[in-house]
Amino acid sequence: MIWKLLLTAAVALGAWGVIRARLYKDRVARGLAPPRPPLLPLGAIRLAASLVLAVMAVGSALYLLQAWLDDQEVVQVQVVNANTGRITAYQTRRGSIEGRRFKTLDGREIRLADVERMILGTAGPVD
Repeated sequence: MIWKLLLTAAVALGAWGVIRARLYKDRVARGLAPPRPPLLPLGAIRLAASLVLAVMAVGSALYLLQAWLDDQEVVQVQVVNANTGRITAYQTRRGSIEGRRFKTLDGREIRLADVERMILGTAGPVD
């Protein structure tokens, strides 16, 4: 959460700096203010911007990779019939569970009835 706030503050600060620089440039062009040397060399600013973009790209790629790996995790699903108490176990990937239905590792699509409940567990031997 703190990173979202810091990123928002950095974007706002950057926008403020760009607007201030453009206003100053217009004043210099009209002869109202003397030109001043830049605070940071242009090469340093470009390098910093490139590093920020690279960190953001790597972070996004790692986030997407982690989400994909989580979806590929094999989990055991136990379907419990509330009326009879019968338990049926299946193995599926975490990403193939969508609400009250899922697709097993062997390709079967299972849809739960209103009286059935789903229990997720770690992958183990199927009963």
